[in-house]
Amino acid sequence: MNPPKQSRSRALRSADPPTLKARRLGLETRGEAVAFMHRDCHICRSEGFSAHARVRLSNGRNSVIATLFHVTSDLIRPGEVGLSEAAWHALGVAEGVAVSASHPKPLESMSKVRSKIYGEQLDDSALRSILSDVVAGRYSDIQLSSFVTACSARPLANDEITALTRAMVAVGDRLSWNRSPIVDKHCVGGLPGNRTTPIIVAIAAACGLTMPKTSSRAITSPAGTADTMETLAPVDLDLATMRRVVEQEGACIAWGGAVRLSPADDTLIRVERALDLDSEGQLVASVLSKKIAAGSSHVVIDMPVGPTAKVRSSEDAQSLSRHLASVATAFGLKLRTVITDGSQPVGRGIGPALEARDVLAVLRGEKAAPDDLRARSLALAGVLLELGGKTAPGEGEHLAAQILDDGRAWAKFQRICEAQGGMRAPPVSTTRHPVMAARGGVIIAIDNRRLARIAKLAGAPDAKAAGVELHMAVGKHVEAGQPLFTIHAETDGELAYALEYAEHNDEAVMTVEDQ
Repeated sequence: MNPPKQSRSRALRSADPPTLKARRLGLETRGEAVAFMHRDCHICRSEGFSAHARVRLSNGRNSVIATLFHVTSDLIRPGEVGLSEAAWHALGVAEGVAVSASHPKPLESMSKVRSKIYGEQLDDSALRSILSDVVAGRYSDIQLSSFVTACSARPLANDEITALTRAMVAVGDRLSWNRSPIVDKHCVGGLPGNRTTPIIVAIAAACGLTMPKTSSRAITSPAGTADTMETLAPVDLDLATMRRVVEQEGACIAWGGAVRLSPADDTLIRVERALDLDSEGQLVASVLSKKIAAGSSHVVIDMPVGPTAKVRSSEDAQSLSRHLASVATAFGLKLRTVITDGSQPVGRGIGPALEARDVLAVLRGEKAAPDDLRARSLALAGVLLELGGKTAPGEGEHLAAQILDDGRAWAKFQRICEAQGGMRAPPVSTTRHPVMAARGGVIIAIDNRRLARIAKLAGAPDAKAAGVELHMAVGKHVEAGQPLFTIHAETDGELAYALEYAEHNDEAVMTVEDQ
């Protein structure tokens, strides 16, 4: 007896999954795998692939779960599947190769996200399940956004933060070192131009400490440490290269996303950046998961506090410090939090290349180097040297200044850059425009957030030479018509966007009080 028609159809689909010809569309989707099929494609119709559905694509060796969009023009023909760059690289196919399409398994961990939305706490098992699916690429950007938003709107309890940190470490690689201590430093962010890390790494390594520094790219700021360092040397180091550089020079400054140390964090950061969200619990888990995964044992946290910084009050600083200390203790980390001034930007440059030039000026000991960046770097480096056992309490800053002033830090930084692939000069903007003071007086306040927005409108951090160059600081006297800051951009259009915002927010960015 022949099987029923419906059963035979299912059997055929199971034995011979439908295939389409792969097309590379060259679409950059910021890491999200996206696929395009013609609306009239027979596979779309027979398999019920609706627009915005999730579809599993496979070439027999590799697979990827992508978000599907329908095309009604002849851009994609029936029988083809167009792939974004993220999907194309994940599959590793050639043009025209057959790719099978099927429905992915139900995403069971989304039920845990929904429970968080409704106010329930997430335990180790739930967070491990969510993060495993995130790293495997099973979450769409919409689903990722719901998780990030849920953890912001429903703040994570301390046990949840510890569990999230543990899950982030578990789903990635970990480094171990045959030496001790392994030191690290991190800034919680929110302060434009605060690029102390390259200077501190050079001082620590020149003093004999081991510092395998992994850094993030910008989330809500015009530049992250990795963005700035990338203008000076390669940062996309794999684990083998990172280990070689550290064993050779005692330190490195690498992008954490390239070495799969807490890879879920890089995915979440991409979504947090789009949403302009950076909640306390996710911040703690993000920072400490990467320190733990990198094998760190001693960590210094720079926490700028100011009315327009990320951490706005002493109460918020104390809360964040407690969470950091609690999670660090759970993992055996020795951690020191340093609360610093976050009332105004540090240095003169805001944006990758402009901040890199400030870093070089301090390391080279140039007379025109920003005093505030130098002083802040020495203070934090001093705490790190003391925590790492290189000097007695209270003597760290003096030792750090010696290492910087006698050229040892600059020599070490150059060797680190060469070991990472070669030192290079930061790019220079092709177009720029000064913003003038509308009236004379004394600068009494600078809005970090608005100034950062101007730098981002100018193109930072994607346009490495873009950003803002400061000419004034709080307490300085300015005459009417004198430049407050200069906007740097790589295109006329981006310069116009930034300039329009700056001109409509001049008093908000820099508040001038008449004498």
